[in-house]
This record gives sequence, structure tokens and C-alpha cells, in this order.
Amino acid sequence: MLYQNSLPPRVLVVDDHAPSRMTAVALLSVEGYQVEQADCGQNALSRVYQHQPDLILLDVMMPGLDGFEVCRQLKENENTRLIPVVFVTALGDREARLRGIEAGGDDFLTKPFDQLELSARVKSLIHQKRLNEDLDHAEQVLFSIARTIESRDPNTGDHCDRLVILARSFGEYLGLAPTHIRDLSWAGYLHDIGKVGIPDAVLLKTGPLTGAERDIMEQHVAIGETICRPLRTMQGVLPIIRHHHERWNGSGYPDGLAGAAIPRLAQIFQLIDIFDALTHDRPYKPAFSLQESLGIMRQEVERGWRDPALMSQFEAFIRDYQPQNAVVAEVAVSTSKPSQPVRQRYA
Repeated sequence: MLYQNSLPPRVLVVDDHAPSRMTAVALLSVEGYQVEQADCGQNALSRVYQHQPDLILLDVMMPGLDGFEVCRQLKENENTRLIPVVFVTALGDREARLRGIEAGGDDFLTKPFDQLELSARVKSLIHQKRLNEDLDHAEQVLFSIARTIESRDPNTGDHCDRLVILARSFGEYLGLAPTHIRDLSWAGYLHDIGKVGIPDAVLLKTGPLTGAERDIMEQHVAIGETICRPLRTMQGVLPIIRHHHERWNGSGYPDGLAGAAIPRLAQIFQLIDIFDALTHDRPYKPAFSLQESLGIMRQEVERGWRDPALMSQFEAFIRDYQPQNAVVAEVAVSTSKPSQPVRQRYA
């Protein structure tokens, strides 16, 4: 037995040809796996949804629901996407392998089975699956922490959810790569995760912060970067977390970066974050109208805090932003600025 101190991994063998299915079952059982069987695609899906296996050995050609469609459905389902699928194909069946890759298959085996190859590939894929699950769980923990931080402040409401939607839409408007749009979306939840280390007396203060309190508040970006750094999948989010309070003229924090030295995604996210903060209630201010908010952001461009070109793109985006049709019309009515600068606290 390979797994003496825990439950043996569960493998589902799917094949309508009984002799081939029983051969795989026998070889895997000898290796110490808990093996289940299915004789068709629909039966396989039912078994997976009832009790998820650690790996699926899947025949390609079956009547009804073939192996490709079974794999495709599993990989499109958030609850089953991490289950490794090993396609069983005939030797040299190049077309089947290409279709298997397109369906999301993780590996291929040929009939008749080689016991050593079967054992090595199954063991490796199950090990990788468990590593992926650990990583997935770690990411979910971070998102849960971010949610908890948001709930500490009843005035922010669904701030993170709004940022995710706005970040995805603005990223698509700018024509960003899918990975960059993903990083912006994740930053919607994680940009302020470092506030877990900020005392409520500072975080929820309704009046202006003192110099000492401001120093404490500014630590949240470094704390957040430290929290997320161990996860490789978060590397694209780290610059956003650390630098979304930098300013174009170098007067921001934590590193005083200026101009193009500020990571582009951090600049993009900053506009989204500020816009949402302005248009919704915060402990230190009421919600401003959309037009007032854009006016304040234009003032900050004139102060040298934001990239003028990027701000122009953001304004054009907001004018056409469909979910905000009710308030976008207000932009077309007037382009006047607020009569005087407004004290802001984007933290």
C-alpha cells in the first residue's frame, strides 16, 4: 500500500469496454488505490458529482457522451476543474490527443497499459492535484480575509465587489491581456488586505488622521504585500497592492515612485479605487455625485497626482460604462469642476 497513514486516493476508471476497464482496475488496485468504475460518460459524471475522485482514467471513444465531452464538462465546472483527467487512446492516435488537449485533458495513456507507466503517471498527477488544491485553498483564505476586513467597516458596503466589476470592465476597455485583467480583478479584493494589521481606532476614524495615525495607515500596503507574496499566483497582484497609493509626481507612498516608474496596473487600479471611494459614503465623507467625483479627480491631475493621459481614458470609459447608465447621463450635462478643492483620504 502506498498510502498507509491516510485514505488511499480514489481513482475513477471510465471505459465501456469491460476487459480494458477491469485491467486498469486490477493494476490500480494492486498499487493501493481505491478504484471505482463507470461504463459510460453519463455514469461517470454522476459518480464524480456524488463523490469526487482524485483522478479519472477516461476512455476516449464511448457511445453517447464521449470522453472529450466528459472532460470538457468537468474542466468547465469550478468544483471539478482540478481533477486530473488521463485520456486512454490507441497508440499513435494523434487526432484523439489533439482533441483531448483542447478538452482540457492532463495526460494520455495508450492501450495496452504498461503497469510502470500507469503507476508513475497516476501517482504524479494525484500529487500535483493535491498541491493545486492546497494553493487553491490558500487563495480562498486570502479572499476570505479580505472579505473580513471589508466587513469591519460597514460604510464601505460592497466596495470590493464593485472594484472587481469595474476593474474587469476598464481592463477590457483598455485592451489589456487576460492575465492583467485577472490581476486587476483580484486586486479588487486584495488591495487593502494589509488593513488587517491596522487598529480600528485608525481604520474607522471619522475625522482627519494625525501624522502618527497616517504613518500607521500607510503601513497597510507593505503588510498586504507581505501577506500575499508567498503565493506564486499572486505575483502580478503584488505591485498593485504595494503601489496603488503612489502619485504621478512622486508625492505618494510607500516608495515615492513617480511617472512611468509606478507600475501601470497600479495606476489603472488607483483610478478605479478612487472613483469608487468618491462616489460612495465613507466614514470621513459623504458620497459625491459622479460629476463631482470626476471633477475632484481632474483637480488631482492638475496637482500632478495622476497621469493625465490615463485619466482621459478613464473619463471616456466612464461616459460609456453601461452599468452606470443612470448616472453617466449626468456627465454629459456638465463638465464643471467643484468650486473648491475637497479634502480627500484614499486609504
